[in-house]
Amino acid sequence: MPSIDFQILRAAEFKTTLWSGGTSTQLYISPSDAQYKELNFDFRLSTAKVESEISSFTSLPAISRKIMILEGSIEIKHENRYAKKLNKFDVDNFEGDWKTTSAGKCTDFNLMTRNGTSGSIKAHEIEKSKILNYSISKRYSSLFVYIFLGTISIELNNKNEKIHQGDLLVIKVPSDKKLSFRALQNSELIFTEINQSI
Repeated sequence: MPSIDFQILRAAEFKTTLWSGGTSTQLYISPSDAQYKELNFDFRLSTAKVESEISSFTSLPAISRKIMILEGSIEIKHENRYAKKLNKFDVDNFEGDWKTTSAGKCTDFNLMTRNGTSGSIKAHEIEKSKILNYSISKRYSSLFVYIFLGTISIELNNKNEKIHQGDLLVIKVPSDKKLSFRALQNSELIFTEINQSI
């Protein structure tokens, strides 16, 4: 059986920066030499803590955004478009050049894409000692699993790996695979599938 091309990025490797509404932690950017401030990436994964009661989102032309609430709740408003309440694990999809504000405090997970890249984000909760079987597809170029809460174990290339809270599992997808995640504690995992058409 072909080996799985993977890496585990540990929580201690990530850098947290300040923004107008709180803090942001970049988890992954592609290509690896891209710079967020230059908006020259194909996709970027990050988490943020919104600590201001009212926040204005940075304008990001030509960027498509997905935001998922991990903790807390917010009321997100896109001027002249719509407003809605986002609770835990709710997702909103919007364009980076929309005039967007939010009310409320939360921790969120962000996916930004551009240049024909697209992606999806989905949360899975696993109780301690339970197993989550997850099928990945060669339709996607890569899969990312962020451990928001807990610790899981997974067998990759005949070796048992432990992935802890705050870590990110990165899998390049050469073919259809089935993965089995065992929760060593009650765990919350965020799955991001990326499709790069270029």
